[in-house]
Amino acid sequence: MHPGAIAAQTPDKPAVIMAETGRIVTYRELDEESNRLAHLFRAAGLQPGDHIALMLENHPMFLVVAWAAHRSGLYYTAISTRLQTAELAYIVDNCEARVFISSVRLAEVAASVTGDTPKVGLRLMLDGTAPGFDSYEKAVAVHPTTPIDDECQGMDMLYSSGTTGRPKGVKPMLSLAPMDQPGTLLRLIEFLFAPSADSVYLSPAPLYHAAPLRYCMSFQRLGGTIVVMERFDPEQALALIERYRVTHSQWVPTMFIKMLKLPAATRAAYDLSSLECAVHAAAPCPVPAKEQMIEWWGPIIHEYYAGTEGNGFLYVGPQDWLTHKGTVGRPLLGTVHICDEEGADLPPGEHGTVYFSEAPTFEYHGDPEKTRASRDPLGRGWSTLGDIGHLDEEGFLYLTDRRSYMIISGGVNIYPQEAENLLAVHPKVADVAVFGVPDEEMGEQVKAVVQAADPEEAGPALAAELIEHCRARLAHYKCPKSVDFRDELPRHPTGKLYKRLLRDEYWPAGG
Repeated sequence: MHPGAIAAQTPDKPAVIMAETGRIVTYRELDEESNRLAHLFRAAGLQPGDHIALMLENHPMFLVVAWAAHRSGLYYTAISTRLQTAELAYIVDNCEARVFISSVRLAEVAASVTGDTPKVGLRLMLDGTAPGFDSYEKAVAVHPTTPIDDECQGMDMLYSSGTTGRPKGVKPMLSLAPMDQPGTLLRLIEFLFAPSADSVYLSPAPLYHAAPLRYCMSFQRLGGTIVVMERFDPEQALALIERYRVTHSQWVPTMFIKMLKLPAATRAAYDLSSLECAVHAAAPCPVPAKEQMIEWWGPIIHEYYAGTEGNGFLYVGPQDWLTHKGTVGRPLLGTVHICDEEGADLPPGEHGTVYFSEAPTFEYHGDPEKTRASRDPLGRGWSTLGDIGHLDEEGFLYLTDRRSYMIISGGVNIYPQEAENLLAVHPKVADVAVFGVPDEEMGEQVKAVVQAADPEEAGPALAAELIEHCRARLAHYKCPKSVDFRDELPRHPTGKLYKRLLRDEYWPAGG
């Protein structure tokens, strides 16, 4: 149930395989190296409940660092590698990290925050050094490979990706439980997806994101092998499934769409028969895309709805989804409520804010106002991730959109996800965002920003075709009034769209 136990049984088994380089980290290495770093944390004065931060690319030692913090009873914050100086400094300082670990590949931005992060007492760098940083390899080499005496479980404290504002740190309550005690997520994974020590888990997303980090560590608790992609490439993902006989994997909808847009011959060229379970989450999946994936991969595609906050967990298997297309599932953790702006419960079929009750609580670190804003207006302690949706009569949840993305045009609420999902699967569209822009008469109008599959086709004719494509399938008021084209849309490596950055270009400052 943790690396030490697995290493004692199968020390030479791969715990991590890096996709591009083929570098293998065995369970012996994962155990010994995480023990060395745990000893270093104690030598630096860190005790259970203290905090470290790491900013690493998908690096062979990423999970070693995470396990070292976890088995030391620490909070650990994994940080996006795309952040610039001010953003990085804010998170490292806000989370009160006493140790900051990065790599030479990220040395420039990592070193740039030294003056703005005075709470950090120890800075370590993998694969080289930078001003203010000690060599990670030299620092850990002097410490023993045996476990620390007071080993206990820590927890991640991750930050939202900032797609709708400044990142928020989600701080759970530390359990400090013994290392062999499984948590709720591991029990859910075992119940839903039946992994074992023979499982091979493909992780195509950045490890600093909540789901990849937590699922990789959960599969390692069971002794499985993790295949980590340094960056997502649709064809390479298929090749890795064939090469390593991958049994389990986790995706976001944009990855499905990119794989579906590969040539038919390319998709047919790879043997995917080892796949037992493909999980997806993080964003609503267009119904046509999921239908095509099930047709291609078979009824092995599972979906869940949850957040970094851990305040609820909904699940839908392939069979239930096929009879409730578009749902993100029914709750396995927590009770779902749909509420209006005043907090009153709404009946099935009516759209409102999605709240969870009877579920784990959380707070946004150092920001009581944001914490209060995530609770229901009637003071019952229910919490929300900010999504809009509705329940059907059987209790299946259907998401409409993020509350912050709702467009109000002429007093009518419009949720851009509907048009976005339609355009995402159009053969001439590589990527798309739909949002509201200023309109003098109506307040807002619907705008689509598109990355064309063929850049040569980007122009008025394609814009008209895409608008008509939506108008033939949706009420006209929900459809884009105009389409702009971009070479590329701003996306987080996890696939999450930075829609706020696009919207800000169209709205006056402070508007």
